Amino acid sequence: MNNFYLGIDVSKGYSDFVLLDQKKQLQGESFQLDDTFGGHQQLYVYLSGFFVAHPDASLYAAVESTGGFENNWYRVLSQYREQFPELHVSRINPYGVHMHGKADLKRIKTDSISARTIAEYLVVHPEEVSYQEEDYYASVRRQWTLLRLLIKQKVQLVNQLEAILYIANTELLSHCRDGIRLWMLRLLKRYPTAPHLAKARVETLLKIPYMKQELADELIQGAKTSVASSVDDVTADTIRCLVDEIMGKLKVIALRKKRMEENCSIPEVALLCTFPGIATYSAIGIMIEIGAVSRFAGVKQLACYFGVHPVFSQSGDKTGNFHMSKKGRKEPRQILFTITKFAIVHNPLIKEIYAAHLQKGMSKMAAIGALMHKILRIIYGMLKHNQPFNPDIDRRNRSRSEEVRTTSTQRKKLKLRPVNLKAPVSRRQNKIRKEQELTQKDNNTLCTGSRSGSLHFPVTKT
Repeated sequence: MNNFYLGIDVSKGYSDFVLLDQKKQLQGESFQLDDTFGGHQQLYVYLSGFFVAHPDASLYAAVESTGGFENNWYRVLSQYREQFPELHVSRINPYGVHMHGKADLKRIKTDSISARTIAEYLVVHPEEVSYQEEDYYASVRRQWTLLRLLIKQKVQLVNQLEAILYIANTELLSHCRDGIRLWMLRLLKRYPTAPHLAKARVETLLKIPYMKQELADELIQGAKTSVASSVDDVTADTIRCLVDEIMGKLKVIALRKKRMEENCSIPEVALLCTFPGIATYSAIGIMIEIGAVSRFAGVKQLACYFGVHPVFSQSGDKTGNFHMSKKGRKEPRQILFTITKFAIVHNPLIKEIYAAHLQKGMSKMAAIGALMHKILRIIYGMLKHNQPFNPDIDRRNRSRSEEVRTTSTQRKKLKLRPVNLKAPVSRRQNKIRKEQELTQKDNNTLCTGSRSGSLHFPVTKT
């Protein structure tokens, strides 16, 4: 049975198609179809002619994930599988295709060349492509995207409000270092500028939730001596408008978040919520990023996908310090960062590890980074084995790893190799080799390895 590969480069409103065989030879001319009913019908006619000409062939088609433009083509190709059982459809990561094109030294980029690169990727990397995977997260992903958009709009409005407050009610900014709270919005709704706040009564301010006597006196006194430079009616109206928009966004965000959590019936989300520190909202975000855990060969690949794996540089005599790579999209790391901060407070296991890191001399941010990697490993184990969170499993795994690390360290001490001090190396490398030579002399003096690999310490006769 012959295999053929159809690369589809999706653009807004149309797509380019290129067909290759197993030897990456072009089969016919590339063609372009519009993302319309007529274009989909032409694609059906093309597939019918292909399978008539190649009755024993299998056709593998793939589209890149391009922000949703590929959904219509992916859906229609999946529907055509009912008429063409040997048609296989996949949605692939554009990053892998891009790196494959760079490896092939393709300098010119056109739609047809991109479609051919997709088809070649299917030929060269079949193990990286999964076909006919049902997207269980399509609906919740759309809700998540809308929610993230609303949050982004809210942040933009808050930034604009803080910029205007600097010239309209300057002293209030000292109370906004950790963000603008709801009591601040209600205060600005009624007293947008410093002159308005200076005329306020303490009894009126105390009606605002979370307002205290000392804070009310401080706000009024600060407004009376304010250095604000813009206190006109237009500025006040602008502040009230921004406050209304922010409060409206907060209500919409809370409503959309509640509906998304109520409508989410993904079993993996409920599984992740057994981890103290992961709420439903964060669990949904994590699962949208991970998708199927089977996509990752191991936890190291998952850590690389999130960009939380430790990296260091080593070249010749120079060795850099370990640090988090931060490769890839930052949104998954933001979710993991939030989970880690909550877990440090509410999860006894994470709190214990966090305290141990601080005792070793790590800074708080470095310890949080290490815990982000740790929590991701726990999440991977929960999803892979379909088990709820159990801190005893992690403690056993850490104990086993410590034993393996100790054994490997002993073996390294017993491993002797000749040190060549006459090699044309740098002074730094020569110093390292001298230290290795001294270490080997100490090992030869203190201990020797038997055939069974056990350690024998010399006994001094008296």
